[in-house]
Amino acid sequence: MAEPLILVTNDDGVYAPGLRALFDAVRSLGRAIIVAPERDKSAVSHSLTMNRPLRVRELEPDIHTLDGTPTDCVTIGMNKVLTRRPDLIVSGINPGVNLGDDISYSGTVSAAIEGTMYGVPSLAFSLAGESPFDFSTAAGIAWKLASMALTFGLPENTLLNINVPDKTAPEIKGIRFTRQGRRVYKNAIQETFDPWGRKHYWIGGGTVHWSGGNDTDEEVLRGGSVSVTPIQLDLTNHAGIDFLKKNWQM
Repeated sequence: MAEPLILVTNDDGVYAPGLRALFDAVRSLGRAIIVAPERDKSAVSHSLTMNRPLRVRELEPDIHTLDGTPTDCVTIGMNKVLTRRPDLIVSGINPGVNLGDDISYSGTVSAAIEGTMYGVPSLAFSLAGESPFDFSTAAGIAWKLASMALTFGLPENTLLNINVPDKTAPEIKGIRFTRQGRRVYKNAIQETFDPWGRKHYWIGGGTVHWSGGNDTDEEVLRGGSVSVTPIQLDLTNHAGIDFLKKNWQM
């Protein structure tokens, strides 16, 4: 039986310390190969580069970089860099959480979405806290969950979005399965002026407001546990279909 083949990627760039921590963590589980963006591609969501050609460079054995997005890295990595279909795709470790509505913007999570679209079990890892980040605990969690994904698999058309508290291993209260919360930013668009007095806008910051309940990713993480949220590809609101059939007169 061939050893597992693991594709490793991220959205922070090939030189990000979180990527190397994840790579080193999963190497004991099989052959790990990095295909990651040349530079930071945070918050690019699930974008593909379609207006120019893409180039892959091998920096050292099993470490490749591509001048594109995380989604580019997965699709090019799977179809052109790897010699066969991977058994697992891991993305991260992102310095900073990907909770609630952040999932819609996250390049880290989108790489896992792309892998899931190809039918490959895929995990996205993020670490809470602020710089400087210590990825050692998150790397240990990544090893454990990657090992379980290789052994037991995942539900069909489902990826895992994993957020790890900024704590040492003994301080973590456990691993819990959660649902996606809601994260809304108030006053997140700032007005600035250039030296000539022209107005510009900067997106970022603001006050965060959460909703959703005690079993959500944010609440569980805040309580000191690792949050593992299964995310499905099917975005259909099935209850919404029933509502529309009942209330809309077509």
